[in-house]
Amino acid sequence: MSLSHAINAARSGLQVSGLRADIVATNVANATTPGYVRRSVLLGETIIGSNTAGVHGEGISRATDAILTSERMSLTSDLTKASVLSSTWQSLSARLGDTADGSGLFNLISDFETSLSAAVTSPESSANASGVIDTANALVREFNSLSQYVTDQRAEADREISDGVRVVNDALKQIEMLNGKVAGIDRSSPQAAALLDERQRAVDTISEYLPVQSVARQGGTIDIVTKEGVYLLAGTAREIEFTPSNSFEPGVTLADGDLSGLTVDGLDLTPGAATYSAVSSGLFGALFTLRDTDLPKFGAQLDTVASDLVTRLSDDALDPTKPAGDFGLFVDLDPAGGAGIAGRLAVNPLVDPTQGGDLSRLRDGLGATTPGPTGNNAILSAMFDALTGVRAVNANGLQGQFSSAELAANFSSLTGQARISNEAVLSSTSAQHSIMLEAEQAATGVDVDAEMQDLLLIEQAYAANARVIEIANQMLQRLMEI
Repeated sequence: MSLSHAINAARSGLQVSGLRADIVATNVANATTPGYVRRSVLLGETIIGSNTAGVHGEGISRATDAILTSERMSLTSDLTKASVLSSTWQSLSARLGDTADGSGLFNLISDFETSLSAAVTSPESSANASGVIDTANALVREFNSLSQYVTDQRAEADREISDGVRVVNDALKQIEMLNGKVAGIDRSSPQAAALLDERQRAVDTISEYLPVQSVARQGGTIDIVTKEGVYLLAGTAREIEFTPSNSFEPGVTLADGDLSGLTVDGLDLTPGAATYSAVSSGLFGALFTLRDTDLPKFGAQLDTVASDLVTRLSDDALDPTKPAGDFGLFVDLDPAGGAGIAGRLAVNPLVDPTQGGDLSRLRDGLGATTPGPTGNNAILSAMFDALTGVRAVNANGLQGQFSSAELAANFSSLTGQARISNEAVLSSTSAQHSIMLEAEQAATGVDVDAEMQDLLLIEQAYAANARVIEIANQMLQRLMEI
């Protein structure tokens, strides 16, 4: 090899070493950047004629693994759904309370039962009668509050669906735009690598809301398709449609057309819909499940407990002074209102002094016009027996023979079971997602220790090429001196 060939080869080695060092520095700097994929320099041999003339960089490659990325995105959708459902059921369970710590609805029914028992023992006591009305009002407020909580949570789910649709549609348009940029440049350039990272981040954003896959097309572009086979982007982005709602009362349902589903070009993506295109997971899967299934079921069970309480204490046999068919101690403010009795529950104004009623009617009967014997506890005793007696219930998943407190305990137990079940799903899904994420990062992410080792090799290569040029320069100077 001539001196000129040696110098040219060494010079090209210095240039490539500098480029490789720049890429290592970029990798290390972005080691914690979300969506960043490890880069490396593609090297090629420079040949002039039939002779080797050094090395050159042919472009920048990105470390990718389509299979791992696809599996990780699928598990991201599952994890998002599991997280939202678990969090909501934890809130519902905490809000409802349980029998273990004596809190919530069960505790309030127990307090009401205790106060009624005291009134039975001392029917002449105004303090005991006031205690019954106070605990009854506290119980009513809890039913009303829980019913409103369900309504608010459904409204929040609908709002988040609307926000999510905007996010997904924006991400689809962004991918369409990035596809155009990628198709117009050298895909081995550093600029292309940055665009591809940005595009994958947009795809990851979509996968949080619904499970999708990317399909590679010519020119480096991709299409986006749901796991059910619906194209959201095929050359151009397709818009997902959703109409936010304003009312979420118990009778407002998707089945009756009161609430909106998800559609794209007429195809129904609504989770739970009886179509092949229905979304199965992701944040949309969780939010629709809550809005249209879980929260309405919780509300219906709450109504069952409230209705049972009203029915027990409205039995005509308890109070001979009450007109037949009228409400007892607890009333439904809108008997024709259908679902949602827990939100309409109230204490009968005839016995509530704060509503202009008379406490003596609690002892003497709702239809009493004058106070009766102070020692008569017949009506109070009958009410207590009705409250604590076992009664058959078979509605909205609550089935068996219960007293009023036992029915509330069963309701609390079912809610706790739902919480535990969703927590188990979250734990399993989270473990799977972590394993897959680690595998993907091992294949495509930045290992700072490995990058530092590469930098040492690059430094050695740089020093070797610099030494060749230095020796060649010494030789030339020696020749010039001869």
